[in-house]
Parts: sequence; structure tokens; C-alpha cells
Amino acid sequence: MIITVIGTGLIGGSMALDLKKRNIAQQIIGVDSNTEHIAKALELGIIDEVLDLKESAQKADLVIIAVPVDQAPSLLKEVLDHIKENAIVLDVGSIKANICKVADAHEKRSQFVACHPIAGTEYSGPEAAHYYLFDGKINIMTDVDKSSKSALKTATEVFEALKMKNIHMEAEEHDRHIAYVSHLSHITSFTLGLTVLDIEKDEKSIFNMAGSGFASTVRLAKSSPAMWTPIFNENKENLTSAIDSFIDKLNDLKQMIESGNTGETYRAIEESNQIKRILDGIELKNQAATLNN
Repeated sequence: MIITVIGTGLIGGSMALDLKKRNIAQQIIGVDSNTEHIAKALELGIIDEVLDLKESAQKADLVIIAVPVDQAPSLLKEVLDHIKENAIVLDVGSIKANICKVADAHEKRSQFVACHPIAGTEYSGPEAAHYYLFDGKINIMTDVDKSSKSALKTATEVFEALKMKNIHMEAEEHDRHIAYVSHLSHITSFTLGLTVLDIEKDEKSIFNMAGSGFASTVRLAKSSPAMWTPIFNENKENLTSAIDSFIDKLNDLKQMIESGNTGETYRAIEESNQIKRILDGIELKNQAATLNN
């Protein structure tokens, strides 16, 4: 296929690399409002050609929208206006309800598939793109009943080529769940980073005591504000509910510590240890994906 990738950062760039490597893409056309990013993507061989939005949409068999979530809905409308018959459009943002509402109002709704590949790192830009980012990971497709059978088939094949497992979900349900398992993780990491930076202003030696536990917990605080500010805003209702739940648990643990109730503290930590079962399952999947390469 001739594939247009709009947004040549970590996700869009990594998809372009793997889709070429796995012979899904005959040609990758790049579109990016950031002139430095598009030039670097061309230099690194992530894309083969640079065109404007209209021409790239008209030429492509598949368009992948990989831009910040606040830009994606209006961009989708413009892309759908220009695509040829039987072309398919995917978006890969982490918020689905808003873009699906825009798609629902368009006459070419059936040519669109709303997707969220659960993959990424704390880095951004074309230099962060790399092969095998998606191997063994989950891709969520939402509101699939509104996509044509051919569009859904193409989307499924694309993500299977990226060695992802596809699951289906309603857009509203997706946004509610992702607030807890992804967006809240970034909130806690950003907050920890801000808290420690405040202390560090007066206690210059604090980072000498920072070990691997701190590094792994605060790693997400290196994530791009240009990416995450729109995500928080677009999913604010679900995210604020998740933050409220987190604050409740944090206050519960604080009270246990303040009261010296070591038995309750022990049981709370022991209960939280059950998350190991989930993390071990994720690790096993990642190891299997690495072996399959």
C-alpha cells in the first residue's frame, strides 16, 4: 500500500519503519506541521516523500493519523474530505470518544477505524522512533460496528503485521479505563517529579540518595508536555475521577502510617502486591514477542 503518516514522532515513525520492513508499505508519505520533525524523518529514512495534507490524503491507500489528541478530530475531518474511494483512515491516539464523535458526523465514517496501540516510551520525535515497538502489545479498536468490513479487515491486518493483538471496545469505555491504567500513571510520575524537585531546591544532596526505585517510578515524568497536556484535557472527566480514587487510597495509607497501625499497613501493601500477577503476565508476553523476532 501507499501509506500516509501524519505525525512523524515516536508512534507514527515507528509504525512507518515496521510497515516498510514487513512489506506492508510500498511507499510512506510523511506529513508533519513541525518542519524539523519532517526533515529529520526524511533524513532517517522513516518516510520516503513529503507532501501536503490534501495531496497525501488523495494519494494514499491508508492514512495513519498520529498527532496530539486535541488536533486529531479536526484533522480527521479534513482527511476524510480528501481520501479516495476505498482508502482507509486510522488514528492511533489514546483518547477515542472525541474523535469518534467527529467521525460519526462524516459521510465517509465507514472508511475510518479508531485505534489505540498500547505502546510507547517516554521519548518523542522522529529520533525516538524504532523497530519492534509494537511487538507483542495490545491494539484497541473502538466502535468497530461503524467501520466497514473492508476497513476493519485492513486495520486488523496492519496491526497484525506489527505483531499486535487486536481487541474491540466501545470508545467511552476505552477512555474510562485508560484513565486508570495509563493516564493516572503519568499523573503520579509528574507529581512525584514536582514534589522531589521542590525539596531539591533546599536539599541539594537528595538526588545522591535516588536509587533504581525512584528512577523507575519517575521515568514517565520525562514524557512530552506537548503530548500529555492535551491528553489530560481531552479525558479530564475520567482522569479526575481516577485521581480522586488515587487520593482516597493515598489518604488511607497516610492514616495507617500516622496511627502506627502496622498491621493495616502490612495488609495494604500485601494486597497491592497482587499487581505482580498482572505485571508478570505482561513481561511474559513481551519476552515471547522478543523471541518471535
